[in-house]
Amino acid sequence: MLFLYNLVVLLAAQILKLLALFSPKMRLFVNGRKDVFLTIKNKIALNDKTIWFHAASLGEFEQGLPVMERMKQQFPNHKIIVTFFSPSGYEVRKNNSIADVTVYLPLDTASNAKQFVDVVHPELVFFIKYEYWPNYLNELKKRSQSIGTRTYLISGVFRENQAFFKWYGGFYRNALLAFDYFFVQNDSSKKLIQSIGFNNVKISGDTRFDRVVSILERDNSLDSIEQFKDNKTTIVIGSSWPKDENLLVNYINNSAEDIKFIIAPHNIKQEQITSLYQQIERTKFKYSDYSIESSRKPELKNYQVFIIDTIGILTKIYSYADIAYVGGGFGNPGVHNILEPATFGVPIVIGPNYAHFAEATALVNSTGCLSIANQNQLNDAFDVLLNNEDERHEKGHICSTFVQMNKGATDIIVRHILNENLN
Repeated sequence: MLFLYNLVVLLAAQILKLLALFSPKMRLFVNGRKDVFLTIKNKIALNDKTIWFHAASLGEFEQGLPVMERMKQQFPNHKIIVTFFSPSGYEVRKNNSIADVTVYLPLDTASNAKQFVDVVHPELVFFIKYEYWPNYLNELKKRSQSIGTRTYLISGVFRENQAFFKWYGGFYRNALLAFDYFFVQNDSSKKLIQSIGFNNVKISGDTRFDRVVSILERDNSLDSIEQFKDNKTTIVIGSSWPKDENLLVNYINNSAEDIKFIIAPHNIKQEQITSLYQQIERTKFKYSDYSIESSRKPELKNYQVFIIDTIGILTKIYSYADIAYVGGGFGNPGVHNILEPATFGVPIVIGPNYAHFAEATALVNSTGCLSIANQNQLNDAFDVLLNNEDERHEKGHICSTFVQMNKGATDIIVRHILNENLN
């Protein structure tokens, strides 16, 4: 099976090069990997001590950030290497301040894995949530046996449909032997990994809670949003997709004029922003137009809708929300990150597809989050939250309490690792 896997990876590498000729995203995926080894060699010396974190994409990077920060505090003389699989993670966080080196992870061929692990020579390795690359894990297992490299899964989630738990998943199960410890989010994940013979597992919870709690300690003010809000009741729509926006635009166009709306779409391609802008019949403004240098800035308080066609500020914008709508719930796999508005004590509305996300399921069950499936349900949810201030505050309190009660995963992980490495 490993031979077939390697064959598929090599074939995929050639197909990706072809796709890169037609797809900008695939071009980033392919071209971004060309100089990875040269970049690492220029920044990592043979005698450097290193810690390697791998994140599939942006969400996993944010999830792993609390552990990265603690490792940097505990091991200040080590260099931090962060790898991404996806362009949507790398392109947004390639200039992050936590890592000494941030690169794409080369494709999982046997030669790439050996070369990468040789040049990085990590003492500690963290895979965040998922992505189990057999060749990389096999190389790490060899280094564990020879020089004691330790490899961990943090905020892990296992599901029955994964290859590890199928009759044909033997080579994937063998790759898991590289992990010294599995820190998983829930009891079902612990039982699943134990069912195939791994007892080096602990329920730590999800480090994303620690990440969003830390957001409360920073400055979340934005002058433009402050001016736009003008102390009016504000609905923040984050990470929306066209299927979300079809319902939302209809509500906005029929809403009371004293309600403010901030829309931060998931995709900020020009054609999609233009389409959204044209559908909205209320007074509206785009962030890109506001941010252009000019002697006269518009009076943002005079507008009802503010479209955020940039990245990196949505988290701060949630701090101004009275109600949040988080998009993605009409697509697959489902809703985007609801913990960021939740940590600010904001009641949340989402689409119907959220079953794969434990935090969304928990908040829907506890009524802090409302799930809607059609226009009428969206209208009712917003109307209730807008017209009943007590209800709004109660649901917001449920959300913030939920986040606070689930923090602490980072402490569990770091204490365990320090005990291992100090004893």
